[in-house]
Amino acid sequence: RRLYASRTSLSYMGLSCPQARIVPDTIGLAGFGEYYPSEISGGMQKRAGLARAMALDPEILFFDEPSAGLDPISARLLDDLIGELCASLGATVVVVTHELASIFAIGTNSVFLDPESKTMIAQGDPKRLLAEATDPKVRAFLTRGGGAS
Repeated sequence: RRLYASRTSLSYMGLSCPQARIVPDTIGLAGFGEYYPSEISGGMQKRAGLARAMALDPEILFFDEPSAGLDPISARLLDDLIGELCASLGATVVVVTHELASIFAIGTNSVFLDPESKTMIAQGDPKRLLAEATDPKVRAFLTRGGGAS
């Protein structure tokens, strides 16, 4: 999701003055609060969006492919940030993703849905599922079709 082109990062985040001084440092945007979306990277735009959502102090955060369009390093930084913020703030996070690196970095309780039967075929910690899953579709997904861990 794009920031509004006419709003700076801080105004987009919707932060109060005290929050506006603390949050940018926390999410790696220190010094970029007055920049416009076109002046910051895609990863910075995603972090600004995350800060905006966190400013509302939600109990649950939903992400749909949060690392889409990011290079692998920026995607890892975003995964780490999501994990750190949720651990420190106690928010529940629901992430829809096809990125295995994100699943293993963020996921603690993953749900796998079967498109054919339209049912849940596995649930649990993705690392445990990688080691123990018996469903061939889950194993294929977690191993990128390789079958073995």
